Amino acid sequence: MSTPRETILQALLAALQTVPRTTVLRGAILPERAPVGGLLILRDGDPGTPDVTLSPLQYHYEHRVELEVIVQGKTPAARDAAFDVLLAKLATVITADRTLGGLCDWVEAEAPQPVDLPVEGAEALKAAIVPLILTYTTADPLG
Repeated sequence: MSTPRETILQALLAALQTVPRTTVLRGAILPERAPVGGLLILRDGDPGTPDVTLSPLQYHYEHRVELEVIVQGKTPAARDAAFDVLLAKLATVITADRTLGGLCDWVEAEAPQPVDLPVEGAEALKAAIVPLILTYTTADPLG
């Protein structure tokens, strides 16, 4: 049986996998080439220090996960356009179900800070980390 934390992360991964024509991985190493439709890599992140309420004992988390968003293109304009399209698709998926089917109180994305990364012998990458805040409550700090 999975913990609520793991169940929420799996539900987020499943939601991200609905982004059209995009490869979605969890905890993976960055490949040498980005797939044509872009790449999303979910990192488990940091649940942080919870707020605690008593009677019943509950731990309220604002778990910060990181989503690496990566596109590759021949020109800066091509990378910018692909990056913008991928962020728009990501926003659509996140706003479609901010509770991940009722598992989470709320999912909120923060603004990315994109960078262009040169790749020796290949097309450059445009990448950013998009922080996602998962707000949820558990009965146990290990869950």
